Amino acid sequence: MRMLSGNSKINHFRMKKVFRLAAVFCSISLAMIGCEKDDSDSFDPSAPITIGSFIPATGGGGTEVLITGTNFTEDTSRISVSLNGRSLAIVGASNNQIMVVVPKKAGSGPLTVAIADKTAQSAENFTYSYTRTVSTLAGTGEAGYQDGAGDIAMFNFSGQVWYRSMGIAVDDDLNVYVADPGNHCIRKIDPEGKVTTLAGNPNNPGYADGKGAAAQFSLPYDLDVDADGNVYSVDPGNWDIRKISPDGTATTWALAHQEPWSVAFDKKTGYVYYSSCTGAGNVYPVTEQGTSGDPIVTGLPYPAGIDFDPDGNLYVCVHGSHIVNRYAAGTWQGSTIAGSGTPGYSNGPGTAAQFSYPWGLEVDLAGNIYVAGNGTWDGGAYNPDQSIRQIAAGTYQVSTFAGSGVSGYTDAVGEAAAFRGPGGVAVDKNGTVYVLDKNNNCVRKIVSE
Repeated sequence: MRMLSGNSKINHFRMKKVFRLAAVFCSISLAMIGCEKDDSDSFDPSAPITIGSFIPATGGGGTEVLITGTNFTEDTSRISVSLNGRSLAIVGASNNQIMVVVPKKAGSGPLTVAIADKTAQSAENFTYSYTRTVSTLAGTGEAGYQDGAGDIAMFNFSGQVWYRSMGIAVDDDLNVYVADPGNHCIRKIDPEGKVTTLAGNPNNPGYADGKGAAAQFSLPYDLDVDADGNVYSVDPGNWDIRKISPDGTATTWALAHQEPWSVAFDKKTGYVYYSSCTGAGNVYPVTEQGTSGDPIVTGLPYPAGIDFDPDGNLYVCVHGSHIVNRYAAGTWQGSTIAGSGTPGYSNGPGTAAQFSYPWGLEVDLAGNIYVAGNGTWDGGAYNPDQSIRQIAAGTYQVSTFAGSGVSGYTDAVGEAAAFRGPGGVAVDKNGTVYVLDKNNNCVRKIVSE
């Protein structure tokens, strides 16, 4: 028997796959094109086109979908099919069926078919299944202090169990910044995973402005970054909000009215906002350096993570009530968008879902909200939520983005991954999600495909 070379084997298997797909396409297309081109085309430009059904209803990038309807055309050059504005590649068509391929990250929604000046939209949504892969960006899993490559770098998020770590943010150059309370400093992780200390000295906690190691922090709990790469941090040990420039120079931006636990930068107004989990539970604006104004939201039971959407609406994890609130830009009129108010771990429509002491929060460019699920004082395994949840923009449907109700340390896909006290969350411009994993003392990365 003649043996095939490596390349010949690959080509052989590729051809077999092509023939197999062609056979499948022909078998489901006997009513379509019978595997032979018909010179006639019964598309009627004066009649509407319709979509009756499509299969499968769920899939990810690369899924082939067969659309069945009426008044289609065999001329694929005249057809366009889209999902959320994304074009789908057309494999073949007949007068009543079209075979298409779903592109990566297309999202869920109805399918739209257009032929000439006729369009039709499916009554049902295609449900896009993301593959969300969790990996460790930086950290060894042990508490400590070490700069360097991601797999040797060390953080101290849990050296004292009461550290309320949530501070993580990412700039437009894909640098990740982390508030490291146990080391009293602000860390930076570059896109290659190398960790450096941006500002602060792990051996010299306190309060001092300055550059790099000359700056002093007590307990930096949270941070955010503006469009110019400046980092804003809050420190309940010092009752201050600090601005750290890209070169690591820390400057006091304002003194707080209450112990500041969380911070957010509103790109629409250019203002910094902070909240406190002590006292009355308020959210305050800092409209310019040294000017902390009256609270815009008051009386919340332990407001934790805060962030703004692109329109300037404010979102708050109300830790003590197990809910997420939205406050309309300008009026600050509030409403609960997710969480039933009863602690637990369940997904579903908005206020039917359950959270259990939610902590960090971030909003992406599309308005989707991400919540770090375990804000208990020790990040304990007893908390039923050890995940990152997503609240869909507009519908407020709550789903698990990665992780589950089980505490652990596993790099894996979706709900097979495990976190141990996920306390902070950030999202970059490409949709990649980063997690401050408190009791694993590391920073995790979630890539959706």
